[in-house]
Order: sequence, then C-alpha cells, then structure tokens
Amino acid sequence: MRILFLMPYLPYPPNKGTALRNLYLLRGAVRSHQVHLLTFGQDADRDAVEVLRRELASLEVVAPPQRSNLERLAGLPSALPDLATRLRSPDYRRKLDNLLEPGGFDLVQVEGLEMAPYAMGIRLRAGGRKPLVLFDAHNAEHLLQRSAYRADLEDPRRWPAAAYSFIQWRKLLQYEQEVCRRVDGVVAVSQADAAALHALEPSLRPRIIPNGVDTSLFGYRSRAGRTDGDGPTLVFTGTMDYRPNVDAAVWFCRRILPQIQRQHPAVRLLLVGRDPAPAVKDLAGPNVMVTGQVDDVRPYLYQSDIFVAPLRMGSGTRLKVLEAMACGLPVVSTAIGVEGIAARPGQEVLTADRPPEFAAAVLELLGSPPRAQELATRARLLAEHCYDWKAILPQMNQVYESLASLRP
Repeated sequence: MRILFLMPYLPYPPNKGTALRNLYLLRGAVRSHQVHLLTFGQDADRDAVEVLRRELASLEVVAPPQRSNLERLAGLPSALPDLATRLRSPDYRRKLDNLLEPGGFDLVQVEGLEMAPYAMGIRLRAGGRKPLVLFDAHNAEHLLQRSAYRADLEDPRRWPAAAYSFIQWRKLLQYEQEVCRRVDGVVAVSQADAAALHALEPSLRPRIIPNGVDTSLFGYRSRAGRTDGDGPTLVFTGTMDYRPNVDAAVWFCRRILPQIQRQHPAVRLLLVGRDPAPAVKDLAGPNVMVTGQVDDVRPYLYQSDIFVAPLRMGSGTRLKVLEAMACGLPVVSTAIGVEGIAARPGQEVLTADRPPEFAAAVLELLGSPPRAQELATRARLLAEHCYDWKAILPQMNQVYESLASLRP
C-alpha cells in the first residue's frame, strides 16, 4: 500500500511518548509498504529530517503555526475544542491537497486528534479517488480533560483550570464522536480508550494497538543488592510541561513525598524530562532533582529504586511506565497511571490513589527489597510478552489488511 502519515511534529528523536509511538509505527509500516510523511517541523530539525528521509519514500515538512494565548481565549465560544484548532495551517492543508491530487495514496494515517481536522477535510474532498482514512487515537481526549477537571476541582486555586477543562471535556465529547464517524477506521491504545470511543459512537469497532517498549533497548537489570547512592532514589519521567505530568510532580512533592521522608529523610526524587514548567522547576531542592532534557533516560532509571507514576489525569497508556517495567524497576502508580496496561495490582505493580496509601506503597517496597525485586521481575516479563514493539507492529499490518478489504 501507499500510506501517507499525518503527524503534528517530527517523530525523531523519539524523546517523548507521542514521538515514540509515531516513530515505531512509521518504521513498522516501512517494512511492508511505501510510506510517506507530512508533518510540522522547525528549521532546527535538519538532522531529524535527514534521518527520516533515508527511511521514507518521501517527507514533507511545514512550519508549525504560531498561536497566542489571546487567540486561544478567543476560541472559547467556538463549538470546536482547542485541540481542533491548535494546528490550523493553510500551508499544511495546501501541501496535503497537492499530495492527494494525483489520487495515488491507498491510505492516510492520522496521528492524534489535533491532526483530525485534516482527516475530516479528506473525507469531504470532491471527486477523484479518495484514500481510506485511519485515525490513530493516542488518547480518548475527552477522558483526559474529564480527569483534569476532576483533579483541579479539588484545589480552589485550580478552579480556573478546572473550568477550562470542563468546557473542553464537553466540546471533545461531540468532536471525537464526529471524527470517529467520518473516518474509515480507528485505532485505540487501550481497551479503556476503545470502550470510551465506542460509547460515543456505538457503530465503531476500534482496533487496539497498544503503546510499546523496545525491551532490548530498555534492558532488564536486577535491583538485588544495589548499594550505590546515599539514600533511596525515586524517579518520575516525562515531558515536564505536559499538564498531567506537571500535576503529578507537584501533587507527589506536596502531598506524598513528605510522608515518605518521615521514615527516609535522605530519600531523593528525580524528575527527569524536557521543558520543565515553572511549577516543576520550583520543586527543585536538596532532595528533588529537576534534570530538564536528557539524552537518555535509562541511566536515571537504572540508578533508582522505585519508579513513581502519581498521575491524576490522562488517558491512553504511559510509555514511561512500560520503560520502567522493562528496566526491572518496581512501579508504584495511581490507577490512571497504569490504565491500559495489563499489570495486576500487587503482582506487577502497586497502585494507590490517595496520598497516605501511595506513600505506604513506596515505603513497603523500600522496606522489603525482595518484594520490590519480585514485583519488578514480573513486570519485566509482562513487558516482554505483551508490550514489545516486535509483537505489536504485526498487529498494525492486520489493521491495514482489514482496511484494504473495504476498497471496492
């Protein structure tokens, strides 16, 4: 098949969750199909462009649109959610129309809801041979905004953010439903997201293609007998200006870490990830390291005792959790943090949604290295058997074959 991918930014280097998924799906498709990419990108991305050009049949890059906060506020009265207007670009649409004009693509694969307006445009094109359109829903976005609304509602200082999330949640319910109706196929990353999208559009049967991890790259290392470091080390990774990650870091430092420090005063927390927001930078101190961007997260995982995922908002599945599991790092998470991952509480991970229980779970593992090792070993096996990209990518080919059968 001739497949055209539409992405919000270059998927290389794969330094955050969306880029990781996009890059592996792209490279998986290249093995069996002729693959083209139209994406947004900056002048500074020349090295990434060169890497991808060597792998793809063609690559077109468009400068991302600039949008002020005033323009975002001006969009509040609109029926469209913020995500639907975030990447509005006449240049991108023009480039897409030019690529589609000859009618030579069998399939257009749209990565994420912010790219969905371009998918809607394809379905409305007049005349000619229209390609099939596959929507890869990285999140059930209305669930993400609903969880953000509920989390922010707990703190009066966050009520303006809660109001924003409530408005976006209600808009996204209608918009995601409309997108799912318009495309030829939908892929979800988890059973929970698939069920949520099916509830919006009962005729929809999303295929589940989970997020994955390269278990050879994120190799297993036993934690047994680790003695390096002055005290126990906890770690949380992710893009640190992404709202769910910012909330998780602040909530953990304010509500959970002090309870752990009562028994382990020397405990350290590593907040590892690019573009830390001011609220994350403010957390830095003697026991909290905010790294900013790093070339490789693995050294930080390997020097740590426990991976914490104190997420209170979000949907989809967290690649950062899969990476920690693959590395042999025991995980303590909220239920949302491991949603979509077939990890059993008490078997592969420990879960808690309230600060006292979350702190108690961390303290349990710090106090019992054999228990932590048992948890980590089971988690690694789960990552190998269910979430290695080598097992996931052939499933995407089955999706392509199923869609191809729709073509008359």
